[in-house]
Amino acid sequence: MAAGLLPVDEALARIFDGVLPLPAEDVPLHEAAGRALAADIVAARAQPPFPASAMDGYAVRAADVATVPATLALVGRSVAGRRFAGSICPGEAVRIFTGAPVPDGADAILIQEDADAGADGTVTARESAAAGRHIRRAGLDFAAGEAVLARGRVLDAAALALAAATGGAAVPVVRRPLVAILSTGSELVPPGTPPGPDQIVACNAYGVAALVGQAGGRVADLGIEPDDEARLRAAIRRALAVSADVIVTLGGASVGEHDLVASALAAEGMSPGFWKIAMRPGKPLMFGRFGDVRVLGLPGNPVSSLVCSHLFLKPLVAALAGLPYAPDVREGILAAPMAANDHRQDYVRAEAVVQGQYLSVTPFATQDSSMLKTLARANALIVRVPNAPPAAAGEACRVLILR
Repeated sequence: MAAGLLPVDEALARIFDGVLPLPAEDVPLHEAAGRALAADIVAARAQPPFPASAMDGYAVRAADVATVPATLALVGRSVAGRRFAGSICPGEAVRIFTGAPVPDGADAILIQEDADAGADGTVTARESAAAGRHIRRAGLDFAAGEAVLARGRVLDAAALALAAATGGAAVPVVRRPLVAILSTGSELVPPGTPPGPDQIVACNAYGVAALVGQAGGRVADLGIEPDDEARLRAAIRRALAVSADVIVTLGGASVGEHDLVASALAAEGMSPGFWKIAMRPGKPLMFGRFGDVRVLGLPGNPVSSLVCSHLFLKPLVAALAGLPYAPDVREGILAAPMAANDHRQDYVRAEAVVQGQYLSVTPFATQDSSMLKTLARANALIVRVPNAPPAAAGEACRVLILR
């Protein structure tokens, strides 16, 4: 390992030191999908709240249809949302529909396929109906006071529907982390603005913001600031003023005389964590803290910025959001040879394709960290450890799946 360069695993450990899910907030059900519960969901009511029919048919006393055929007097109807108000007496039946409350006195449902309705206000059972048959007892799904969802559960479709069924209009969830993104560099202009002869269009923030959203966070875009320390310091103060949980700077993290982000952060009081890691692409990665606010200084090269976001920012945002996250790392087989690696952990853009029983992985020939087109084509990164020897086609490799 080269002097001064931190291993990737150690960088992750320092970034995650002390990370806990953010505090809770109550949000309406329609805004809660994909969020992590900050507390158990306890049912305020039973579901169903009354014995309900599971079928269309007739509510009866099982004893009255034990011997068939049996003819009963039809004394009313029970439909979903409007129950039969009385009680069933011996020799009586109530027409009932799925989901409707079972009348008092009834203990079975005679399904309509096993009955014949008469024109004289009677119904004749052709088959018997066992006690309890086709009746959903009160509290069959859950009882009042029951914890139906545990803290930490991510509200997918089924969990969200269950939370709604308990009766509350809002749920307690972990607050979504706010990530403030600051693009830096006098050469940058926003998309839609014609660049000058020595300028380029800023693009990194859009990819980084997309990854933040995928991980469960939200973004405050602080725009673009030139290579001016006073302007950079003012932007950092804006990030702190909006109560960002993570501040991400893009560019200016290297060691040139125009790379002023580190000095601006230090001047505003950031506690340094590390600067430079043994990784390619992404060597200039910087990390520090303003108290509980974590700062990631990402390289300006687009590929470096996005690869670092996959490795460090996405898991950080997910952890703060209380969401489970694990990189999708698989074993693959190289479809082309690879040269020996140097002292840095390498993340090589590649295409991974399932072929029969294995994953065939082809590294792209060109790996320049400015080439977004190659990253957009790649669906995987081959992870090569420091000082890895040459690898021949057909050898095993470790692959981080991107999509």
